[in-house]
Amino acid sequence: MPDRMASSFSASNSSEIFARRLAASGDERLRQALVAAVAHLHTLVRELKPTSLEWRSVISFLTEVGHACDERRQEWVLLSDLLGASALVEEVNGRRPKLATPNTVHGPFFRADAPVLPLGSDISLDGVGERLAVTGRVQDLDGEAIAGAEIITWQANSAGLYENQQPDLQPEFNLRGTFRTDDEGRFHYLTVRPSGYSVPDDGPVGGLLRKAGLPLRRPAHLHFMIRAAGFETIVTHLYDGSDPHLHQDAIFGVKPELVCHFERAAEKPSWRLDFTFVLARSKQGAQW
Repeated sequence: MPDRMASSFSASNSSEIFARRLAASGDERLRQALVAAVAHLHTLVRELKPTSLEWRSVISFLTEVGHACDERRQEWVLLSDLLGASALVEEVNGRRPKLATPNTVHGPFFRADAPVLPLGSDISLDGVGERLAVTGRVQDLDGEAIAGAEIITWQANSAGLYENQQPDLQPEFNLRGTFRTDDEGRFHYLTVRPSGYSVPDDGPVGGLLRKAGLPLRRPAHLHFMIRAAGFETIVTHLYDGSDPHLHQDAIFGVKPELVCHFERAAEKPSWRLDFTFVLARSKQGAQW
């Protein structure tokens, strides 16, 4: 007869009991992830010894995070970003050759449906802010131009707010656009100089982490997603080197290679920024 007591759930063997409950026929990768996650979770519970009331408050917080999500706001992405989890996922998966442009995170304000525009277009649809001309080049590790690369860009406005944060105050797709590099791998467009900002703290994630004392400031930046056939897709930022909050980016995205100089122009537009993105070839071939 099996020893029933040997299988009894206890504080010392809780995660092992959970692991034994999983069927061997289940998805192996999912099984591995669940076993590891539950082991860490149970260890945390044993260390912190939360009361039943405290644990219910954790569940209530997670419920609030879900309720705060909609088609324009992703509170779960914000939580992942502010805990450093998103940045860590990029670090362990996005390792590239030394000279390749480093990866960062999408952030919670990315939209995949940014309109396709001709080079030279102005993505500031309301014209509010100091004018900025963005130029650049996309090339491979050997310095060869990558023609036809797709560039999706998005940014906050001069008040530090994204279009999908202010659907009633900013035009649809304000400060967003999708471009293609020319035969020399070059691109250019007009926009406004972005401002740094505090991440949203009007929801459960911002409120909790502000209470815990986590700085919620993001330095001024532009977002880019760049992809081309045969190359690894990158999602990255370009940061304003003059921003005083570079050292405490709330989502851990600042890297020295991504800090840029916004050059003051004598004539309009008022500011200029030029940057060269370097892509590494895809290990999977030409899929993108």
